[in-house]
Amino acid sequence: MKRIALIAVAALIFVVVATVGRFYLLGDPESGSASVGTVSIGGPFTLTDQTGKVVTDADFSGKYMLIYFGYTYCPDVCPTSLSIMSDALDQLSPAELDKVVPIFISIDPERDTSAALADFVPHFHNKLVGLSGTPEQTKAVARAYKAYFAKVSGEDKGDAYTMDHSSITYLMGPDGKYVAHFSHGTKADVMAKRLAEIL
Repeated sequence: MKRIALIAVAALIFVVVATVGRFYLLGDPESGSASVGTVSIGGPFTLTDQTGKVVTDADFSGKYMLIYFGYTYCPDVCPTSLSIMSDALDQLSPAELDKVVPIFISIDPERDTSAALADFVPHFHNKLVGLSGTPEQTKAVARAYKAYFAKVSGEDKGDAYTMDHSSITYLMGPDGKYVAHFSHGTKADVMAKRLAEIL
């Protein structure tokens, strides 16, 4: 009898986890945000670029967006990922490169002002667009892209805190829909090859 009860509990847990996981990855099936079998990543956003101009996802319509979420104070992961992105872009032909807009979206709205982004993005690629927003805008765009971030707790360092965050580079199509992603550590030549195949 105990064994049957344990099996029933295990089955219930599996159903709950599967349902929550599907909702998280595929979106709310009742909202029409995604069809079965399609990963729901991306969506509308309003942010501010490194020049202080307010931009939306519509400003990049017709171009592929290569998007990375991070922050300018990041000690290692962000610079590494952005350097790999930059190296991959430099391996594309001029015609291929013209189809892509590399975008860095800050998950640290407290420190990453337009001025901070203007100092930061030129270190990586001359086409790199830096975007930041209010805390609410930042949460909304991160949620749309399933990007995780959180301020590291237990740090009492004023402005010298660090952030935990996912490290994924997203490739979105000219229609704004998800095309592919690259995990942290993907080599530049592998990324460049895959981009060239898609472009």
